[in-house]
Amino acid sequence: EKDSHAWSIKKGVNAYEAAGAIHSAIQQGFIRAEVVNFKDLVADGSLAKARSNNHVRLEMKEYVVQDGDYLVIRTNK
Repeated sequence: EKDSHAWSIKKGVNAYEAAGAIHSAIQQGFIRAEVVNFKDLVADGSLAKARSNNHVRLEMKEYVVQDGDYLVIRTNK
């Protein structure tokens, strides 16, 4: 899809807390986050291409979100 949303979070927030900024149910069901730098995502043209170029990595709850990160939150909900 060509649809994306952005949420502002404070510096130093971990992936689990970032999921909570979207919705509490997403935070409660958090499994892990797929993380790619936005510049890499744009250069690759799609998330699928970024995955095939090894620009996407899996991170756990404790990962501190960096400026420019694009996250896909995996949940069990």
